[in-house]
Amino acid sequence: METLGIWVAGLSTLALFSFLYKDNPFYRMAEHIFAGLSAGYYFGLIYQAVILQQLVDPIGQHWQMLDAGTGDTTYHTMKIIFLLFAGLLGVMMFSRFFPKLSWISRFPLAFIMGNTAGIYLMSQLHGLVLPQMAATFVNLASPLGIVIFFGVVATLIYFYFSKEHKGVLGVGAKVGIWFIMVSFGAHFGYTVMARISLLIGQLQFILIDWLKIV
Repeated sequence: METLGIWVAGLSTLALFSFLYKDNPFYRMAEHIFAGLSAGYYFGLIYQAVILQQLVDPIGQHWQMLDAGTGDTTYHTMKIIFLLFAGLLGVMMFSRFFPKLSWISRFPLAFIMGNTAGIYLMSQLHGLVLPQMAATFVNLASPLGIVIFFGVVATLIYFYFSKEHKGVLGVGAKVGIWFIMVSFGAHFGYTVMARISLLIGQLQFILIDWLKIV
């Protein structure tokens, strides 16, 4: 079975790499298999990790506590109500499959978006915005700190659209463009290197583990 798994993985890798030549049936077959396996895996993962562990099992545990009369009755009752409310929101999402009832899905979507926006707003503010603002003013005595400070100011000027970019604002906006391009280039280079490392790993698998050429 281990040898069969290696051959299936190797042939699937070559089928996916064949897209570099052109679109072909082997690539489409491997793509469909990958999509189907991913969907099935994540369905099982979500069923076990979310539906069972975070909904069904907690409801059962709190219900047993209520039935046995142990613990805080109000606490267990409120937990069951909250869990049932969360489960109801999840069920309402499936109304998207029925055109006449699709409007029901707006309520759980609005709840999720509002709740997520509120949580991420505070987490991003305290985790990224404020620390980055503080770091901008920390090392102003060093040349690198001065470059970072003026880079941040110039980038903010580029995104300041209340006045036309002329004179000092125009110069600052042009400098901001250079800093933005450097940042994009660094991120792109990092992404390319990460993909290259994945490619090297797959080539090592093909040449060493599968074909045993190396």
